[in-house]
Amino acid sequence: MFQYGRKPDQRQHSMEPERQPRRRRRPALSCLECRRRKIKCDRNEPCTHCVSAKIQCTYKFYADPPVDQRQPTEGSSALRPTLSPLAVTPSSASAHAVRNVSDRPTPVPENFVHPWGPRATAAASPQQPRDDNLHATSRSDNRPQLASNESPDLQDLLQRIKKLEGSAANNPLNALSETTQDILARQSGLRDSQTMLDKSRIVRWSHWMGTAPEFHLIGECYTEVLGHAKAFSQDAETENLISQIGDGLQKCKTIAKRIKLSRPSRCLSWREFGLSAPSREVADVMVNLYFRSFESTHRILHVTTFWAEYQRYWTDPERGTATPTDIRLKILLVIAIGSSLSEYGDSDTGFRSMVHQWIYTAQAWLSGPLEKDRLNIAGLQIHCLTILARLTFSIGADLVWMSMGSLVHRAMQMGLHRDPKHLPEMSVLQAELRRRLWATIVEMIIQSSLDSAMPPRISFDDFDTEPPSNNNDDEILEDTVVLQPHPKNTCTSTSLQILLLDSWPTRLRILQLLNGLHSELSYVDVLALTTQMTEAFQACNSFMQANSTTANDNTNRDTSSGSSSSSNSSSSGITPFHRNLLDYLLRRFMIVLHCPFVSKARTNPLFYYSLKCSLDSALALISPEPDAGFSHLMTIGGGLFREGLWYAQTAITLELLAEIEAQRLDGTLLRKISSPYRELLKQATRDIIALSVERIRRGETNIKSHMFLNMVLAQAEAIEAGVSYRLNMARAAVDSLEFCYALLETRVGQYNTTGTGSGSTGFPSPNDNYNANATGQGRLASTSTSLGGFGYQDDYGLDFDLDLEFFLPDAGFT
Repeated sequence: MFQYGRKPDQRQHSMEPERQPRRRRRPALSCLECRRRKIKCDRNEPCTHCVSAKIQCTYKFYADPPVDQRQPTEGSSALRPTLSPLAVTPSSASAHAVRNVSDRPTPVPENFVHPWGPRATAAASPQQPRDDNLHATSRSDNRPQLASNESPDLQDLLQRIKKLEGSAANNPLNALSETTQDILARQSGLRDSQTMLDKSRIVRWSHWMGTAPEFHLIGECYTEVLGHAKAFSQDAETENLISQIGDGLQKCKTIAKRIKLSRPSRCLSWREFGLSAPSREVADVMVNLYFRSFESTHRILHVTTFWAEYQRYWTDPERGTATPTDIRLKILLVIAIGSSLSEYGDSDTGFRSMVHQWIYTAQAWLSGPLEKDRLNIAGLQIHCLTILARLTFSIGADLVWMSMGSLVHRAMQMGLHRDPKHLPEMSVLQAELRRRLWATIVEMIIQSSLDSAMPPRISFDDFDTEPPSNNNDDEILEDTVVLQPHPKNTCTSTSLQILLLDSWPTRLRILQLLNGLHSELSYVDVLALTTQMTEAFQACNSFMQANSTTANDNTNRDTSSGSSSSSNSSSSGITPFHRNLLDYLLRRFMIVLHCPFVSKARTNPLFYYSLKCSLDSALALISPEPDAGFSHLMTIGGGLFREGLWYAQTAITLELLAEIEAQRLDGTLLRKISSPYRELLKQATRDIIALSVERIRRGETNIKSHMFLNMVLAQAEAIEAGVSYRLNMARAAVDSLEFCYALLETRVGQYNTTGTGSGSTGFPSPNDNYNANATGQGRLASTSTSLGGFGYQDDYGLDFDLDLEFFLPDAGFT
């Protein structure tokens, strides 16, 4: 029998065919580029070498078949060995069939999944049309059956493929390719790009977080209360409690509507409001509070210019006769925002009523027919101050994203999205004011986009405005010609705004991936964005530690002159309020970024980092540094100041229930030594309950958050005690509703005893024929619209119920 390696004689040696390269038995797992460069591949998707070289990383499971480079020549057939049909034996036929099969690339099974990802699987598949694949498959199926002792290489390869198929199906790495849209859609039962509406609006991220499987019992309870299905109660006692929950919700809803009917927006037009100011002493304190707090991160005003206008306002005997309306609105809005950090309004009912009327008047002034005197820098300043005031006093704060559209359109119409160097020549002061205002507007857009779960509608391609200069306001005057900015590590009145600006690219990318219509956020993107946000935290922390003060000693100091102390307010350094506010504005992005993957951390350890980041951020948000002003703001604020708390409480309660369930399953729940981690989560939940109580006392009308937290805590404690958790949850809900109803009734009683308006007999009833214009309510001279000095939840007259439907729409109580 002829053997290819045999050399009959030296004369035929040069004409003898070369040995065909043998196919390797083990498939190559390195990418094509690393194999070409003959370097070690880490087999990642993509690998490190391809990432560093900025080239596409492609895997191919089988090498191309070897090609015989010999070309047949004339006369060579005489030297080529030939076998007659009679000489073909069964063994030789089998060997010949093996060689024919090995000469063709073995097709990859259709259900084969490459262990390193979908791109590798695509590269491993034969690059042929579908018809060719079917044809090739049919050819391979018709090949002769091979004995095990005659084709060890091929059988070994097929066995390896089967093993890889089984391991790839259960490989936890495959879950990393899931996007947030896939997880949330599966978690909420949606299909084919469906979305959910809460009343008339697309649901926010706090809603998506509430759809986690750990909260299914609360969802079943709420569903049964609404009468949609009987999925929660399992005995007569629980069913009776469910009925009481429905009655309690209805009672709280009724009294909340009575409170809302007394709002100025329900009965009066803005022309009936007054613009009277408080006493000079009170105004000075509130203005200084504003400049030492919000103006650090939201640069809206030029401090020196404002104090000059402020002095002229108080020298006007008529308080408005000689002062233009825009200046009066600007001054009163600053006083209002500063008062959100003080408890003065809680004790003075008339002052709190004035504050709300100023905000309504400013919004009505902005919403009126557009005049030329409103399309200027002062008009933009009033617009920014009005939105900030709505957030701090929760006046239509859930609708700020819509208002931001009008603001950004005005700003772009005035050219603020273009850097002043591209515009006609202007003073250094005007150029810096435009840069500061644009930075403030973009920051507000970013924050409102996160709260509304809507796209930011702005990108870096839409503007080229440069960051503001790192200078104090007293260094930028009307006659300033040349401006020399300070180094970035020098603390000025603009430093915190610049720190926020540095994280714009990361936060805008997060919003585009989370809220974009066609964007998909993968876990690889989450890890990369988390790294960038962590670097932003570290940069902010380093700067604030280097320029911090132990306390804001002169917060409540009466500064009649005002100008010198406030324009140089940055000289006192970074205060606890600054640290809390900056941390709050940045850190809440981390909870939303990781929330889709937190629910998978229990079943797939690869997502544990999301659980850690989300929980650490939540605990940081509910435990800020001690600061009286920031604490007061969190009890009355709405919008971003309320959404962040909802993110935090959902993340904490979710982990509490998941931790207790995990310990129950592994048998460590009933041991004598309680888990410190579990006790930490329970204490954090109690702290949030205390905060929700304080918010209701100061004006919150949404009681569902308090009920939800008490039900979670009752479920956790019942599982620990080994008793019926459904019954305990229902009892906790009833107790919570009774407690909240008593708080709301107390507010009504306070109004009845403190209302000084003529004919004031208490809150109107929803069934009353209420005519505000006929009763004469709402003027500044009458305090009959006051709510006892508390910052109630306003909706700015749009007749929206702005209460959070925490995780289910409130269909039965609207």
